[in-house]
Amino acid sequence: MLTLVPTPIGNLEDISKRALDALLDAELIFCEDTRVTKKLLQLLSEKNNLEFNCKDFRSFHSHNEKQILTKLNPEDFNKNIVYVSDAGMPCVSDPGASLVQYCIENSLEYDVLPGANAVLTAFAMSGFLDTEFTFFGFLPHKGKERKEKLIKVMKNPTLSILYESPHRLLKTLEEIKNIDENRTIFLVKEISKLHQKTYKDSAKHIYKKFLTENIRGEWVIVIEPTKTVGSNLNIEDIENLDIAPKIKAKLIAKMTGKHTKEIYQQLLDKI
Repeated sequence: MLTLVPTPIGNLEDISKRALDALLDAELIFCEDTRVTKKLLQLLSEKNNLEFNCKDFRSFHSHNEKQILTKLNPEDFNKNIVYVSDAGMPCVSDPGASLVQYCIENSLEYDVLPGANAVLTAFAMSGFLDTEFTFFGFLPHKGKERKEKLIKVMKNPTLSILYESPHRLLKTLEEIKNIDENRTIFLVKEISKLHQKTYKDSAKHIYKKFLTENIRGEWVIVIEPTKTVGSNLNIEDIENLDIAPKIKAKLIAKMTGKHTKEIYQQLLDKI
């Protein structure tokens, strides 16, 4: 059986009893980084006076997961297998989903334990009243891909949540400010750790403050949804506009993803 076990994102006391039991019973532990997992088990052992007997630790991460999966057999899951990422919930901006899919495809028993998660914790801490959010993970580091994804984030009609490293945080805040300096954003660093700290203000004020702020640590950014003024246009609204059919066709094609020529002909047929 496979069990996905969430690990603390900072405070060791956030490990659950179920997670400890799964680690104690594990015969094979897949790890995002075996060194990190072994260190975690050492700390948990000392803190809780426990002895973890598993000696089989195997690396399983985004760069080798396909190779590992090709070597697995369904019979391997007759033993207790645990997967842990370095911190937090597996499969949430971390590896693990391919192991779950392998179990589904082979009708193998698996379980996912609830536990520490930076996305949900930041969402609850943010104070935004919105009940929906979109998690975008980390932005690409640079180039056109980064620009396009950030524009998508800033146009998102629900709360947007990002992870960011201290090395790129200031750059990200500047880019958010340049798109919409009045957008409200919430930031939290080092969730559950000793130096946890939160901020909430407009992008313009946050960026100015962070020019002199200590930004070391891991960050979560929650961005207010884009505001829609008035009601959204629908296709019928565009069809009723007093503008040239070619312009109408281009607008409708943009909304629907259909070819402009097809839309244009349909409009002519209605005249």
